[in-house]
Amino acid sequence: MPAEERLGTTLKRAVDALNTAKQAAVKPSGLTVPQYSALLFLADNPGISAAALARLCMVTPQTMTTILQNLESAGMIVRTPHRWHRNMLETRLTEAGQVAFDKADERAVAVERGLAGEYTEDELATLRALLERCTAALSE
Repeated sequence: MPAEERLGTTLKRAVDALNTAKQAAVKPSGLTVPQYSALLFLADNPGISAAALARLCMVTPQTMTTILQNLESAGMIVRTPHRWHRNMLETRLTEAGQVAFDKADERAVAVERGLAGEYTEDELATLRALLERCTAALSE
């Protein structure tokens, strides 16, 4: 089967284009897309563990450890032992992390809105449904 006929090729191009646009959007905040993703979920889940954060960001625990180490070195997060589970670290945004996240999120949301603006509401609903079917089919 030629590459241009493979659905995976089209999906990969779309994901790569989205990642490239988001990288350009979050870069002025000093973040990468994976770092931005981590801060996005941290903003909504203060104190979350690295393992739970890795699951939300869809990366391996090892990758999340690297992301968190880099964010901690940059002063964007703090990690402290959990009150009851001493071998678990809670992760929270610092003030600097919140500022960087807010700036990056504003620009990332603009990318998402620009993409969504290319479609009607019905087309967006169809696209989401088709992508969910794709995910379900590949997850079986």
